Amino acid sequence: QVQLVESGGDLVQAGGSLRLSCVASGSIASFLVMGWHRQTPGKRRELVAAIGSGQITDYADSVKGRFTISRDNAKNTVSLQMNSLKSEDTAVYYCYALSATTTYWGQGTQVTVSS
Repeated sequence: QVQLVESGGDLVQAGGSLRLSCVASGSIASFLVMGWHRQTPGKRRELVAAIGSGQITDYADSVKGRFTISRDNAKNTVSLQMNSLKSEDTAVYYCYALSATTTYWGQGTQVTVSS
C-alpha cells in the first residue's frame, strides 16, 4: 500500500506562486501516471495536471501556461509549480498515482488565492 503525502498549500494573493509537492512512501517508478486533481465545495474533482512514466504531461485548459508538473522518480516525488494564481484556483489539491491496477490518493492540501 502506497501512501501519498502532499504539502505546499497556503494562502496567497492573486498573481502569486506556490509549489505543491507529493511524496510517496514507496517507489513511484512503476506508476503509469501521477498528477494532481482539485476540488471545491459542491463541485466534482477535476484534473489539473498529469505526468506519465515517460514524462509526457497533460494540463487542464484553465492552467496551461501557468502550472508546471514535474516528476522525480529518484525522490519519489511529483511537484506542481503554480504561477500567476487566480482566485478560481482556490481548491483542495489532491495528488494521485495510477498503477496498472490501483489508483492512490493523498489527503489533499488547501490552496487559497485571495483577490
